[in-house]
Amino acid sequence: MPFLEWLATAQTRLGAMAAAQAIRAKIQNDPYYRFQSISELEIAASLGITIDANQASVDDWLRLPGLSIHQARALVELTQSGVQLHSLEDVSAVLNLPAARIKPWERVLRFCYYDPASCLTIQTVNPNTATVEMLMTIPGVDLYLARAIVANRATSPYRNLIHLQRRLALPAELVSTLMYYLRF
Repeated sequence: MPFLEWLATAQTRLGAMAAAQAIRAKIQNDPYYRFQSISELEIAASLGITIDANQASVDDWLRLPGLSIHQARALVELTQSGVQLHSLEDVSAVLNLPAARIKPWERVLRFCYYDPASCLTIQTVNPNTATVEMLMTIPGVDLYLARAIVANRATSPYRNLIHLQRRLALPAELVSTLMYYLRF
């Protein structure tokens, strides 16, 4: 191999290695980085990055290449309503896509089971629809606060946790507990 040809090949390899290192750094440093290809999914998997299908947020789902915002929202809505995803085939069925098309996602998706009856599993409630009794099961919510939540939502529903905090003038310490138990 002539020297110039060898040099060009070496430069091409170095450029590819530098590009792979740049992608690797982006994936490591940005928890919302959206994977653009199967090779980026492989890099993420090699870094130990996983997405728990049963607890993933919309942002988590959107990291997967080819997934739309509408599909991500549908998956989150289902899992928040109590539907457990057990396999890639379940995701395929929800999205109405062939399993072969989403097979590369398997590298980073994890299907963990959460027993809703377990005392270790946090049961979230929607403050816009929950009864006073349901709200009182949340740590830090007494009868007075539960009634205030129900009475205050009559004018308009709560949009999010910040909206609830402002409307009820809740202290930060209580909100830091509530954020694990409320979903809007």
